[in-house]
Amino acid sequence: MPIFFVKRKQSVTFAPYHFIRMAFTTTYLPETDSTNRWLRDHGGKDDQLVWTDYQTAGRGCGTNTWESERGKNLLFSVLLHPKGVAAASQFILSMANALALRDTLADYVDGIKIKWPNDIYWHDKKIAGTLIETTLSGSNIKTCIIGTGLNVNQTAFHSDAPNPVSLCQILGHEVDRQEVLQKMMQHLAKYIDWLNFGAQIPIRTLYRFSLYRRGETHRYRFTDGKEEECLLMDVDDDGHLVLQRASGEVSHLAFKEVSFII
Repeated sequence: MPIFFVKRKQSVTFAPYHFIRMAFTTTYLPETDSTNRWLRDHGGKDDQLVWTDYQTAGRGCGTNTWESERGKNLLFSVLLHPKGVAAASQFILSMANALALRDTLADYVDGIKIKWPNDIYWHDKKIAGTLIETTLSGSNIKTCIIGTGLNVNQTAFHSDAPNPVSLCQILGHEVDRQEVLQKMMQHLAKYIDWLNFGAQIPIRTLYRFSLYRRGETHRYRFTDGKEEECLLMDVDDDGHLVLQRASGEVSHLAFKEVSFII
C-alpha cells in the first residue's frame, strides 16, 4: 500500500491516499439519557451514528458529567466495527477519533490540539471530550462505541469544569451544528478507512504531532499527590503518556496515574 511519511521539522507529509468513504446509519433523537447507552441497546451490524439535542445522563470519563445546554452543542456517538484492530492496539481508535475532531475544528479556528488521552483543546481550554467503550472478539476489537461532546454554540457554562470553551465563544458567532457534524463524520470516515486498510503508522504520527504540550515542560500531578515539572515527550502506541521527570527518569503513565495542571 503506497503510504509513507517524511518528517520535515515539525510537519508530516503523506503520499496521496485514495480511500472509500464509510457509510453510517444515522439516527437523530431530540432527547435521550445517553447516546452511548442508546447504541449499546440498539446497535446492529452496520456502522451507526446517533446524535441528540440533549442528554439527561451524559457523562465523561470516570464519574465526570458533561454540561451541555439543550440544542446548543453536538452530543453524538458512533458505533464502529473495525477490521483487524488488536485489543492491545485499541488506543489507535482513540487516536483516530481525536484526529477527526482536530481536523473538524481546524476548519474553523487555529490552535486546536489533542490533550492526552483524547480531549480536544483550544489553547488551554477544553472544547470537546470523548468516552470510548469497546467489546472484544478473541484478541481483536469487535465493536467500538465512541461518544463525543463538542461545545459548539453554548456561551455560558455553569458547572465546576475549570476551562470549557465553545466554538461560538472563540469565533464570536454561532455555527451550524449539522455542518460541524457532517465534517466530523467525513474526517472520521477517512481515518477509520485508513485503519481498515492497516495504515496505523500515519495515524500514530499525526496524533503525536498534534499533542497539547508536546515538547514542553509543565507541572503534573501524580496519584501520590506530588506535583513535578516534567517534559511531555510522547505517547506510547498503547496509550501511555511518556514524561521525563526533573531527575531525568522517563515514566510511562496510564490514564488516572497522572493529571495535567492547567
